[in-house]
Amino acid sequence: MGDVVYLNGRYVPRDEAVVSVYDGGFLHGAGLFETMRAGNRRIFRLDAHLERLMRSAEKLLFPVDRAQLPSTDDFQSLLARNDLSSARVRLTVTSGSVLITADADRPSLTVCATATGDPDYPPEFHKNGVAVMISPFRQIATDPLAGHKTTNYLSRLVALRAAHAKSCVEAIWFTPENLLAEGSVSNVFVMKGGTVATPPLDTPVLPGIARAVVIELCRTASIPVEERPVSINDLLDADEVFLTNSVMQVMPVIRVEAKDIGEGKPGRIATELLTAYRALVAWECRNDG
Repeated sequence: MGDVVYLNGRYVPRDEAVVSVYDGGFLHGAGLFETMRAGNRRIFRLDAHLERLMRSAEKLLFPVDRAQLPSTDDFQSLLARNDLSSARVRLTVTSGSVLITADADRPSLTVCATATGDPDYPPEFHKNGVAVMISPFRQIATDPLAGHKTTNYLSRLVALRAAHAKSCVEAIWFTPENLLAEGSVSNVFVMKGGTVATPPLDTPVLPGIARAVVIELCRTASIPVEERPVSINDLLDADEVFLTNSVMQVMPVIRVEAKDIGEGKPGRIATELLTAYRALVAWECRNDG
């Protein structure tokens, strides 16, 4: 755990990083967050993360300017103060101590960034693949929070806790129409007959940064990739299934509850994409002096 926290433009010791009990994030979950990967004290795809947060802020809270968020130098300083090179970095932005209303003045933000070491999952997860379960809950298109990474995360954690109780790494959500949506903390891809598919953004699903990277990597490698509706049968009958997020990168799924996927081991496409993803992170976060 990092010993220094970025809080509202200042670097403070972890134990002194406090917010008001009247903060909207604490009282109502009125906040957004980004979980990012750092290498060589550089954030991978930082601009994409911040742009996603600002888009969500404009829809759910109020417009947030780039100048109100930590700069590239701020993140590098945070990593340096914690003596971290590779790290998991979390940026949290809440509505501050007063929720925005039609007749209220615009509140000040609470902006917090933390950095912790060892951003990776256990190496055996990537080597051997993981199991997932089907969430009993449904992802509803009319939910105003759908497709946004908010601090109102309890339903996801409930589903994830149930998955962990079954020795599964992730809980997979479907829509009321029984179309694949996403994981509690990940986007989902399936591969059948050499073509990779993932649910379209209007399913709705989170526009994952890692999701976009994997689509980019597929196109670079001439792997056919589609954004299209995916059914439960598409999932269970897939040759390969894999999850993506900024920490997982590309995580192969070998079993959905009791059903083995493919040969019950990480597949070739997921393995190739993981290698390519790691190489891209290393290249974009390289220390070029």
